[in-house]
Amino acid sequence: MVRIRLKRVGGKKHPFYRVVVADQRAARDGSFIEQIGTYDPFPDPPAIKLDEEKVNKWLKDGAQPSDSVASLLKTAGILPKAAAASG
Repeated sequence: MVRIRLKRVGGKKHPFYRVVVADQRAARDGSFIEQIGTYDPFPDPPAIKLDEEKVNKWLKDGAQPSDSVASLLKTAGILPKAAAASG
């Protein structure tokens, strides 16, 4: 199954995440199919940058977001749009 999930990059005690599309069996920081955004939890408010077209394409093709990515998509306002478009 293809999942939309976070890939951790960045330094020790200063995480930075890439939002990627990856096979469910791949390691957390392993290979991925495509990078579709970034998430930086340190600024206030946290910086979320997503390519909305790519996110909607992958959701339409059946990719399942992880719990953390689903909450990021809701915060960015993308998940309700994708659910309305598919339903």
